[in-house]
Amino acid sequence: MPIESGSCASARQAKQKRKSHSLSIRRTNSSEQERAGLQRDMLEGQDSKLPSSVRNTLLELFGQIEREFENLYIENLELRREIDTLNERLAAEGQTIDGAELSKGQLKTKASHSTSQLSQKLKTTYKASTSKRSYSFPGKAGGPRNFSVGSWEVWGGDSWIVSSFKTTTSRAICQLVKEYVGHRDGIWDVSVAKTQPVVLGTASADHTALLWSIETGKCLVKYVGHVGSVNSIKFHPTEQVALTASGDQTAHIWRYIVQLPTPQPTADCNQMSGEDEVEFSDKDEPDGDGDGSSDCPTVRVPLTSLKSHQGVVIAADWLVGGKQAVTASWDRTANLYDVETSELVHSLTGHDQELTHCCTHPTQRLVVTSSRDTTFRLWDFRDPSIHSVNVFQGHTDTVTSAVFTVGDNVVSGSDDRTVKVWDLKNMRSPIATIRTDSAVNRINVCVGQRIIALPHDNRQVRLFDMSGVRLARLPRSNRQGHRRMVCCSAWSEDHPICNLFTCGFDRQAIGWNINIPALLQEK
Repeated sequence: MPIESGSCASARQAKQKRKSHSLSIRRTNSSEQERAGLQRDMLEGQDSKLPSSVRNTLLELFGQIEREFENLYIENLELRREIDTLNERLAAEGQTIDGAELSKGQLKTKASHSTSQLSQKLKTTYKASTSKRSYSFPGKAGGPRNFSVGSWEVWGGDSWIVSSFKTTTSRAICQLVKEYVGHRDGIWDVSVAKTQPVVLGTASADHTALLWSIETGKCLVKYVGHVGSVNSIKFHPTEQVALTASGDQTAHIWRYIVQLPTPQPTADCNQMSGEDEVEFSDKDEPDGDGDGSSDCPTVRVPLTSLKSHQGVVIAADWLVGGKQAVTASWDRTANLYDVETSELVHSLTGHDQELTHCCTHPTQRLVVTSSRDTTFRLWDFRDPSIHSVNVFQGHTDTVTSAVFTVGDNVVSGSDDRTVKVWDLKNMRSPIATIRTDSAVNRINVCVGQRIIALPHDNRQVRLFDMSGVRLARLPRSNRQGHRRMVCCSAWSEDHPICNLFTCGFDRQAIGWNINIPALLQEK
């Protein structure tokens, strides 16, 4: 008796599954007319003011929607059966599935692409709807604050199929330590103080900036001097002074005094009952009054207000030494100010569209500005008599941020879903390119270890090294992680509890502990 080969058996199984799939669809289609007739009979027995033609059209449309969902559901069931069969086969062979690699395959490609396209459409629509009151929100928006992007992802709904394959390696190396909840709207920027006491600062679309105790998560100071969205916050290099940029076309410099509370023991946020990623509704978002930011000390008046821009001020930063500050605006200019006198020293022009970010070098008088014109520019103020500018072109969409690293490198992130590492001595092409599956927002680099933290539109945060090698993805589950677009990341390398912070449009900032030696060892 001839023995059937393994390849022939596999082909026969696949053919049988396809046949059963087609039979299932035919069974579904065969009952469509019966269901449509039943629904039509039910509606005819009800009082309605709609014309019969309109009612029939609605019935046909709902029937089409139902068929689409049924077909998708059948396909998902078959895919799950195939995965179970593959699991059994691999288990018998003593192998395991790498969830990180599987998530890059065909199962998730369609869902990721459609979700990213939807995110871009939502941001564009949201910005257009608020353009007449642009003082309220910065240019990078993730959609209305109560709109659930995840609720639309059912059209690419095969993401839940592979959720059980998430690896636990990054969860052990990257642990959520503290959540900072108190803002009433999305948080655009997060920063860590460079002087003692070390505090966390957040800038929000709710027109406030908050300072937090990193250890306890308690709000220490609230700044309410702006009348528009607070788009960025940066701390002075040597004093207890903060610099905030706002949609009210100003940047404010204000002083704060804090007393750190005694840390209290907290429960471990990483002990979870499930590993699955889930979609969140608005009721799952943190309550804006959760940590009582309303009862903390309030600062209402700035020391200095910088007022030379004619549009939204999207970002601001201190030059080395803290005697000058630079701001970036939607009016397509960046301004350099003298902090003591509030006078405008230089107006940096040349970008063709709105600016999105600015960053200063930690040890030299260098400034980098990024823009929606797909470029970023390097401004050199080291020679007082010559102010040179270099233009970097390499992205195909908005450059959301560009930051300095150690040496002569700049890292840029873009809505074109790439992050590029540049050598300042060679502007023609990047020395490394990181390609991702979602738009990248305000990135930050761990200078000592040369690790880049990438916050994404799709609620993920990924870590890469400077050569473009992926190190980890911060864990997201039904109990931890961001529920909306992640807007910004900030490293605090020397802090013993949290060395990475992220914030997002879910109105919360999160403190993470990244085991960097273990992370680099697994590379």
